[in-house]
Amino acid sequence: MVTTMKEASEFIAENDVKFIRLQFCDIFGQLKNISTNPAQLEHAITDGIGFDASSIKGFLNENESYLLLFPDPTTMSVLPWRPQTGRVVRFFCDIKRPDGSYYEGDCRRKLKDAVKKAEGCGCHVYMGAECEFYLFETDENGKPLLVPHDNATYFDVAPSDKGENVRREICLTLEEMGLATETSHHESGPGQHEIVFKYANALSTADNLITFQTVVKAIAQKNGVHASFMPKPLNNFSGSGMHINISALNQGDNLFEKVNGSLKEPAKSFIAGILSHIKGITALSNPLINSYKRLGCGFEAPKQINWHYDNRSQLIRIPDSQGSLSRMELRSPDPSCNPYLVFALLLHAGLEGLSENLPLFDEGQGTDILPETLQQAIEYLSRDQFIKDIIGEKIFNRFIKEKLAEIDCYNKTVHPWELDRYFGQI
Repeated sequence: MVTTMKEASEFIAENDVKFIRLQFCDIFGQLKNISTNPAQLEHAITDGIGFDASSIKGFLNENESYLLLFPDPTTMSVLPWRPQTGRVVRFFCDIKRPDGSYYEGDCRRKLKDAVKKAEGCGCHVYMGAECEFYLFETDENGKPLLVPHDNATYFDVAPSDKGENVRREICLTLEEMGLATETSHHESGPGQHEIVFKYANALSTADNLITFQTVVKAIAQKNGVHASFMPKPLNNFSGSGMHINISALNQGDNLFEKVNGSLKEPAKSFIAGILSHIKGITALSNPLINSYKRLGCGFEAPKQINWHYDNRSQLIRIPDSQGSLSRMELRSPDPSCNPYLVFALLLHAGLEGLSENLPLFDEGQGTDILPETLQQAIEYLSRDQFIKDIIGEKIFNRFIKEKLAEIDCYNKTVHPWELDRYFGQI
């Protein structure tokens, strides 16, 4: 594993690398990048590579548009699906202003700050993510069709499961990039799949999620199918969730390890901290209008703000695991979110619960519900000063502004359901 820029430079020189991709996410979790060449690497390290931030949705205005990318050497990875002659590597980057200060809209930096705060409190947090997706057919031009790649169901095998070879290639590609996979299988929906990769510290897991989604889309396209992380692409079938598992050592103690079958008080306070802000967090963990077609519609997608020891329909599940596998599982987020911001908020909220010894209601006794629309979630977000303080006023305001514009556009659009319902009758 590369840990320094000197090691990265040596690898690039010795392994026929011709292109370097400098990557980052916008505030909505969309991956962006600029390509450079090895001759520019030293310049990128010392001075950064500039770009027009006013062209990135939610970043800067035209009157303050210049930002710089600085590669993080620990994130260097060869892109295995690109040609092996004249290789391509990628780095995730820190984003800075020309004066050297960190850009306040750098979401990866927000998560770094959250991890630093947790470790300063004696809490070492690990996260894992279970990310579902669909494979769809494409036409002769490669355009995606709303036709599932197969009609298989949960845990089916070939020939019903037509995605076995695609999943295999995805897993092998991830492992080439240093991302260890644990399980893969066909999910409940037609053409729906899940691949679980090994948990890690919060920052690495967020990086791994972005890598995972990139690999899934690239390998799917290579195999003539389209991979979609849309939360609810099909009516009457399971949506795609992104369950987040959190484990922690708090002052050296395994936070979520049960005593006599029950959670300890610090674990309950950590969960209570998350639940106290979950309505506002939902705007970021479920950021699409489509996200709310998945939540509360059955298929084990949660609706109530509740927790349970092993009930998969609850918002927070405490799996029946022991030792280092003891953890909590948050089941509401979906793959369209920005993992850096969501992970940072979950960490800060849990730490707030710990520091204030927040009480947690009894198992299964929650009566409140998650927001039922993106509009509701944005309303809760706009009133949560805690979230605003964590992610910063600029990200907070720009996120809300863009999402309100998205909702307004949706409300003004004539949808197929309306045409089917009314066009022939009125």
